Amino acid sequence: MKSLRFASAEALVSHPQVALQNLDSVAHNLYPLLFKASYLLERAEVIRALLQRWPLEEFRLGALLGPSTDHAGDLRDRACRACLEACLRGLADHVLQGRGQRRLQLADLTGVRDVQVQQCPCGRPLGRWGRTELLARTCCELQADPQAAQHSVKVLADIFVTDGNFQLVVQALGPAAPAPLRLRCLSFRADSLDPSQLLQVLCLAGPGELRRLQVVHNVRLHAGHVQQLLAQLHFPQLVSLTLPAKAFDTPPACAPTTEGEDPLLTSIAWELSQMTQLRELSVAFSTLTGNVQKLLGPLRTPLRVLDLANCSLNHADMAFLAGCTHAAHLEVLDLSGHSLIHLFPSSFFRLLGRAAQTLRVLTLEECGIEDRHLSTLILALSPCQQLQELRFLGNPLSASALRRLFLALCELPKLRWVEFPVPKDCYPEGAAYPQDELAMSKFDQQKYELIAEDLRGVLLRAGRDDIQVSTPVFGSFDPDIQETSNELGVFLLQAFKTALENFSRALKQME
Repeated sequence: MKSLRFASAEALVSHPQVALQNLDSVAHNLYPLLFKASYLLERAEVIRALLQRWPLEEFRLGALLGPSTDHAGDLRDRACRACLEACLRGLADHVLQGRGQRRLQLADLTGVRDVQVQQCPCGRPLGRWGRTELLARTCCELQADPQAAQHSVKVLADIFVTDGNFQLVVQALGPAAPAPLRLRCLSFRADSLDPSQLLQVLCLAGPGELRRLQVVHNVRLHAGHVQQLLAQLHFPQLVSLTLPAKAFDTPPACAPTTEGEDPLLTSIAWELSQMTQLRELSVAFSTLTGNVQKLLGPLRTPLRVLDLANCSLNHADMAFLAGCTHAAHLEVLDLSGHSLIHLFPSSFFRLLGRAAQTLRVLTLEECGIEDRHLSTLILALSPCQQLQELRFLGNPLSASALRRLFLALCELPKLRWVEFPVPKDCYPEGAAYPQDELAMSKFDQQKYELIAEDLRGVLLRAGRDDIQVSTPVFGSFDPDIQETSNELGVFLLQAFKTALENFSRALKQME
C-alpha cells in the first residue's frame, strides 16, 4: 500500500530532469519521501542530488528504506549498487558545497540487509565489503580536498575489513587531520587479518560505540590474543561478539598451568562480564571442555543468542547450561557437533524445557541424532511453542523417521523454516557419519526428491504450507563469504604454501 503523497513522489522522480530542476522548491519534510521513491525506482541521479541538498540534520538510510505510513514496502534488502554509490557521491557533494548550504550532521548508513536473492531490479548488489571499500575510498578522497575540511559529518557504518581493503580502511578511520567524514563503526566484521592488523583497525574504529564485533574464519587468534584484545580495548556498548575457531586455545609459548586452572580464560571471562550490554556470544569450533561455566558464569546479563557448535562440551558443561540464568532467556541456540541425545539426554531435555518460552531458532547439525533418538527429540521440542526455525542437517535419520518428525513439527504454531538432512536411505548402506563434503554430495538425488516431496505433503495435509523446508547440503548462504570468496581462496592457498614450507624446513632439520 502507498499513499497519494508517495505516488506523487514516484511520478516526480520518474522524470529525473524535471525532478532535478525543481528540488530546491520542494518542502524539506518531503525529502525522505523523494529519497525512498528514487531508491525504489533506482533513479541514481536524483538520489545523488537529494543527498547533495539534504536539508535535514540527519540522514538514516535504514529508517528511510523501511516500511512507513506512506509506503509499506521494505527496501532494506535491496543493496542496489547504483543507488548506494549515488548516496556516497551525494554525501561527498554535500560536504564540498558552500557553508550556508550544509545542514547535515549525521549520516547513518547502516540498515541495509545482504540477502541471497536481491530484490533490486538492476540485479547488481553491493555487498558489505564493497560498501566498506566505497565508503573508505570516499573518505580518503575527501581528506585530500582542502575545500571539504570546512564541514564535518559523522558517518555511522557497518564495516567489513579484510587484508584486501585494510590499508584503505585504516586511512579512512585514522586521518592525519580533522576529516570531512568522521567514520564510526556500529558493526565490525574482520576476516583474513593477522592479530596485529585486527588490533590496529579496531583501535581506530571507535570501540566505545561498537555494537557488533565479528572476528571470523581466517583471523588466527588464540586465548592470548583474545585476552589482549578485550583488555586493551573496551567495548561498553557491545551487544554481539563472534570469535573465530580455536580462539580459546592456549598460546604456543604459554607454560602449562595447574590442573583446572586457566588464567587466560579467567581473564577473558572477567572482561566479558564488564560488557553490560552483551546479549549474543558465538564461540563455535573452540575447545571449551569443562570450561563453559567459567566462561559464561561471570556474565552480568543473560544471553539471548549462544553458539557453542563443535566446542567439545562435556556433562558438566551441559548441566551448567541447563541450569544457568541464560537458559530461560535464549532466543537463538546452536549446539551442533555434540551427541546431545546419546550423551546428555536429561540435560538437553531440561535445557530446551527452560528455553521453551523464548527459543526462536535452534540448530542441531551433526549431533548424531538417529531413528532411535526420535521420541526423545520430539518430546524435547514439544514445549518450544515459540520456535520459528529448526536446522538439523547431517544427522543419520531415515525417511520414515523424518516423516514422523515432520508430523510432530506441525504442532509448533510459529515454525516457518526447517533445514533437514538428506535421508540416510539415499546414501549407500553403511555410510559413515559425520560425513565429509565428498561423501555428503554422493547421494541418490532422485530418491531424495521423492522423499522431500512426501515430507512437503505431510505439511500440506496438516495445513502447514507456511513452513518452508530445504536441504542446503553445503550450508546456508553467507553473503560475506560469497562476496570475498576470491580473496579468501588466495589467503587459504598462501596459508597452505606456508605450512608446506614449514613442514619441509622441519624435515631438513631432522636430517
